[in-house]
Amino acid sequence: MALAFDEYGRPFIILKEQEQKTRLSGLEAQKANISAGRAVSRILRTSLGPKGMDKMLQSPDGDVTITNDGATILEQMDVDNQIAKLMVELSRSQDYEIGDGTTGVVVMAGALLEQAERLLERGIHPIRIAEGYEMASRIAVEHLERIAQKFDFGRTNIEPLVQTCMTTLSSKIVNRCKRALAEISVKAVLSVADQERKDVNLDLIKVEGKVGGKLEDTELIYGITVDKDMSHPQMPKQIEDAKIAILTCPFEPPKPKTKHKVDIDTVEKFQTLRQQEQKYFDDMVQKCKDVGATLVICQWGFDDEANHLLMHQNLPAVRWVGGVELELIAIATGGRIVPRFQELTPEKLGRAGLVREKSFGTTKDKMLYIEHCANSRAVTIFIRGGNKMMIEETKRSIHDALCVARNLIRNNFIVYGGGAAEISCSIAVEAAADKYPGVEQYAIRAFADALDAVPVALAENSGLQPIETLSAVKSQQIKENNPHFGIDCNDVGTNDMCEQNVFETLIGKQQQILLATQVVKMILKIDDVISPSDY
Repeated sequence: MALAFDEYGRPFIILKEQEQKTRLSGLEAQKANISAGRAVSRILRTSLGPKGMDKMLQSPDGDVTITNDGATILEQMDVDNQIAKLMVELSRSQDYEIGDGTTGVVVMAGALLEQAERLLERGIHPIRIAEGYEMASRIAVEHLERIAQKFDFGRTNIEPLVQTCMTTLSSKIVNRCKRALAEISVKAVLSVADQERKDVNLDLIKVEGKVGGKLEDTELIYGITVDKDMSHPQMPKQIEDAKIAILTCPFEPPKPKTKHKVDIDTVEKFQTLRQQEQKYFDDMVQKCKDVGATLVICQWGFDDEANHLLMHQNLPAVRWVGGVELELIAIATGGRIVPRFQELTPEKLGRAGLVREKSFGTTKDKMLYIEHCANSRAVTIFIRGGNKMMIEETKRSIHDALCVARNLIRNNFIVYGGGAAEISCSIAVEAAADKYPGVEQYAIRAFADALDAVPVALAENSGLQPIETLSAVKSQQIKENNPHFGIDCNDVGTNDMCEQNVFETLIGKQQQILLATQVVKMILKIDDVISPSDY
């Protein structure tokens, strides 16, 4: 067996005399599965924490992505091994449910697999290991609830939410602007949140980006941005107290559903046809004017004649607006989407305090801003950046921050970051292990050792001595009975995460432990890998 690397630097194993190899089963299969899972975990380990490294991923088309978001890295990796795919799905589950902690959950699963391999070598049955891990995860989750702290916030006191979002953003490329981006994320979430039901619909927050400018120019717009401009260059660029007609019907004469042909053999017939078309256009524009519309937003296009008439009738219009954007505009302005001109009424018009067209730089790119809407529960985060990769990574970072703010509105309990929660859980699980008389005791202690993998990885990625740093912090927690001490990744001078304002959501941390344990249990219970060629 030999290890080699392909042109992308990905390792692969060359098996000699492959036709003589037998199918793996039993302990060999379990060790091979553990090895595959750990290989994925090792890739993400160096991306954990505020000083974590970024990965550059190249797609088969040549597109390059630079990120340290665990879910994105695994999503774009070309993984063939079925066990490795389980780790990819683990990260995806954390992303869908919580939105943050996608790297940490894979690192923890890798550490649990590493500890399980040692127990297998000592002759402990995989089922007993899985049962021990299940007991230990329950102990850890209950301990997290005990050390969690509740904090109050409101529309006037958003600082706790901002601090928690800053913790999430501190491990991203955008950490130099983490304060501004955290404030934007929190304000966006609070704008669309239903605090009575403790629910947040993130679909109402639109995240848009345009290359150019700098990251500090990112802004929160209490309304909608549309990547369109006015259909005619002479139409007004700014409309105050706009009454918006939102149409899905085109500005053009009706067409028969079947095949048709019009024979015109005289000038009079052509004039009649032209006058009829003109009347159709006039009627359409007049219907919009009669209901009091001062702006028309249309899903379809319209020809130059309709455009000319709209301009002369002083009725600004925007064409080719997508269906999703139309829905957001309707939600934001309180209007109704109208499928036919005959159904247009004043009650169905949307209202906005200001609609303006904005130009960017020297590229003549233009966007439409619809602000101060009747229903302010639809907002847009508009990102600026030096290149497309920066814009995309900022979008991913803001998505994580939005998810953290949403989780805190649903459940406003926090634990302390920097590995403090993991170290505290490790101490609690280690202490509880002695209460279990069976073989599971070994698995519970192994679980406690695996929890230390997160603070060790944070220390390694920050350039600290991992074992020495972990030992010092753990002894400090035990001595002072204080679960706030963690790894000082940013070299602030204190290990107290409460002083550093490094917070994480309770439900996010609990989900990490539960998901990692479930996947590891599944991998441990696989003792045979059967491929299609085996039957």
